[in-house]
Amino acid sequence: MEFHHISVMLEECIQGLNIKPDGTYVDGTAGGAGHSSEIAKRLRNGRLFALDQDPDAVRIAAERLRQYPCAEVIQTNFREMDTVLTQRGVTEIDGLLLDLGVSSHQLDCGERGFSYHQEAPLDMRMSQSGISAKEIVNGWDVPELTRIIREYGEEKFAHSIALNIEKRRREKPIETTLELAEIIKCSMPASARRNKNPAKKTFQAIRIAVNGELDVLEEALERGFALLKPGGRMVILTFHSLEDRIVKQKYSAWCKGCICPPDFPQCVCGRKPRAALINRKPLTATEEELAVNKRSRSAKLRILEKLPEEK
Repeated sequence: MEFHHISVMLEECIQGLNIKPDGTYVDGTAGGAGHSSEIAKRLRNGRLFALDQDPDAVRIAAERLRQYPCAEVIQTNFREMDTVLTQRGVTEIDGLLLDLGVSSHQLDCGERGFSYHQEAPLDMRMSQSGISAKEIVNGWDVPELTRIIREYGEEKFAHSIALNIEKRRREKPIETTLELAEIIKCSMPASARRNKNPAKKTFQAIRIAVNGELDVLEEALERGFALLKPGGRMVILTFHSLEDRIVKQKYSAWCKGCICPPDFPQCVCGRKPRAALINRKPLTATEEELAVNKRSRSAKLRILEKLPEEK
């Protein structure tokens, strides 16, 4: 089975982790093992846990990491990282990497139903289990469809799209990606279809709903931060504003110190920063990378280091 995926901002991610040869690292989104392989190469007595919920990714990552005794591939959602690590006697890590992009394999493999460019059954399940896009499109009511398309896709024509989905499915179930893409296209004025594919935002919204991506991310960040040792790094690569906002807000909360009113003569809250930003602004792909991988255009990389607890 081919599993094609170009790791976005590979060098920046690896540098951001500040890898120690004897450290313990988690790649929560192993995919095609691009980032994982580079982590494993730098370990001597350390350990790497490469997690992915996609069975296809797990099979390929296991094959590509077989040469590294330090690496273990585990099929699980990254929100369960603390559970699977505890089962292996690991309670602390030196670094966590999450690449939140949909893999090239998932987009290019027609039968997975992620792409609005290819005819395929409506699916979009990263784990290949649970509720599918078809069930959401054909089963959720207009207010709920409107909500997810507006909130998760930031699509201003959300209500019109939801109404047309409901109208079409009354005639027959909506079965395929191109059927849905055509409904979306017909729900928008010509001016909105001119410069980009009109289905992009709605497909993103439905994919997020199918996989519970935003709730999973919030939970995973909290669990990952709890696992980090002092001096450990969290490296998160996001691809749309909703993800990036969650990461930015979490980082800001962990880095925030005193919350006393500014007119207090001295601090009485005792709150100390728990982490420090490595890069104040998110890193983005270089022009060289953009030239060879257009999917890196929307990527933002944020890096955080956990501080020692003050006694």
